[in-house]
Amino acid sequence: MNFLEYNKDEKLSFNYKKSCGLWLIVVALIIFAATVIGGKQIINMSVFSFGYVAAFLSINTNKKVLNRFSDGPSSKFQNKMSLYAVIFLFILMFLLGGPFFATENWRLIWLGALMATALHFFLYYFVHGKSMIYLAILCAVNVGVGYIFPDIPLTVTAYIDAAIKLGFGIYLFFFSKPTQQNNLHL
Repeated sequence: MNFLEYNKDEKLSFNYKKSCGLWLIVVALIIFAATVIGGKQIINMSVFSFGYVAAFLSINTNKKVLNRFSDGPSSKFQNKMSLYAVIFLFILMFLLGGPFFATENWRLIWLGALMATALHFFLYYFVHGKSMIYLAILCAVNVGVGYIFPDIPLTVTAYIDAAIKLGFGIYLFFFSKPTQQNNLHL
């Protein structure tokens, strides 16, 4: 685990819960808007893509926003885990949703993207704490139901996904406090 700069004796501080909450709130609103607008792609790809990139640049790469909504620094390990979580997200999106672009099966493309997002939240446990595990499980179950029951409209799955993210975002932004975890024993 040296490549991650993990120190088993280190107490991880989860100081970026508010910025994570803000990100989840904005992404939930983007998913909601893209689903309302819909069209052939069910969840409007242009609305989602533009909103996602604009939000990412405005929140996740904006030092002023991150500093304002953080309660202290992250460790090198947490910074690397955050980067690897994003890389993992795009790999999973390629694997789970990518194969269906050739046939334009928008339901499976979006289910793949939403499942990839759900699974990548597990890695964020090391950055934001236990709430990420619960978020990952709820989102994955929601998408799993969408895979198992094809008669459920994708819009229902998308609205539930947005509601889950919005709920966790509100909790993290307004109510969650910075916490510490120790003895992860990776």
